[in-house]
Amino acid sequence: MKYVVVGSGLFGSVFAHEAAKRGHNVVVLEKRNHVGGNIYTKEIEGIQVHEYGAHIFHTNNKDIWTYINNFSDFNNYINSPIANYKDEIYNLPFNMNTFNKLWGVIKPEDAKSKIESQKKELNINNNPSNLEEQAISLVGIDVYKKLVKGYTEKQWGKSAKNLPAFIIRRLPVRFTYDNNYFNDTYQGIPIGGYTPIIEKMLDSKLIDVKLNTDFFDHRNEYLNSNCKIIFTGMIDQFFDYKLGELEYRSLKFDTRVLNQNNYQGNAVVNYTDSETKFTRIIEHKHFEFGKGNKNMTVVTKEFPQKWHRGCEPYYPINDKNNKVLYSQYVKMAKKEQPNVVFGGRLGQYRYYNMDQTIMAALQIVKREL
Repeated sequence: MKYVVVGSGLFGSVFAHEAAKRGHNVVVLEKRNHVGGNIYTKEIEGIQVHEYGAHIFHTNNKDIWTYINNFSDFNNYINSPIANYKDEIYNLPFNMNTFNKLWGVIKPEDAKSKIESQKKELNINNNPSNLEEQAISLVGIDVYKKLVKGYTEKQWGKSAKNLPAFIIRRLPVRFTYDNNYFNDTYQGIPIGGYTPIIEKMLDSKLIDVKLNTDFFDHRNEYLNSNCKIIFTGMIDQFFDYKLGELEYRSLKFDTRVLNQNNYQGNAVVNYTDSETKFTRIIEHKHFEFGKGNKNMTVVTKEFPQKWHRGCEPYYPINDKNNKVLYSQYVKMAKKEQPNVVFGGRLGQYRYYNMDQTIMAALQIVKREL
């Protein structure tokens, strides 16, 4: 069978690789001039630069960890970002180092007592209805105001009171002195970047990769062929927004090469005040322990943007209204396009981590192949 995979990101590349392994012919259409989607990395001054934002691989699934290690060796990078609030520095995720810096508490019971007293003052119950209530119930009003509110509202372009509570539940809160951001057993950065992983996945005589090729330029031709289509773009765009636009957030990246060895001393620094327009600065060389030109470094500022047609979508906004609209598109897809499979963050309108993206792709592989 012949498959047309739209998009060469992680989801599309995993599917293409697995289909080719089973003897199927695959055409991969990529509108950009490179493979890899948003995990694409580019070498600058010997430094692997994450062109579309920081990507740290982490998972608790041993099978997924084994799978991705078939394509690259990983270092033992541990994600330990810090927060900059008006030049005050705090450890992330929220842990005893954070609470000690903020309140002077030393013991976990004192930190918990402080949080509980702040919850009682604001009459926050145990069933938060929005992100603000959820954050305060987890870490109290002081942490919320300094380290959550400004950053989150910049990131999503909405008041924290109008964002769903589940968004903040992804962030660990620990009553230990542990700066490891993730709770996952396996984590790291691929040595040499992510691009070689995708190139290995797509390295098959049965896979034909077409760069600078937009599916929509020849949409009817592909839909009228005998090919099965794996579509990893926006599901609402596929249907010409007939039912309305789903909401996304976009990003703008300002990447600069600097004539110095070490700019900020950490891979990721979040800027949590509302006045600073960017959300974080990434210094890429720290992902691989200072590899590359010792006299140079590369830094990227991330500016959240409102999405509109023509912008690159990065994050789906999974609130109630968008979930309802997405479910309507799913019904339309099943009825009108049974030969098209929608996958990935945009096709399935979900905030996937990389391990979840691989799992979702392998589930489609199992169902299809």
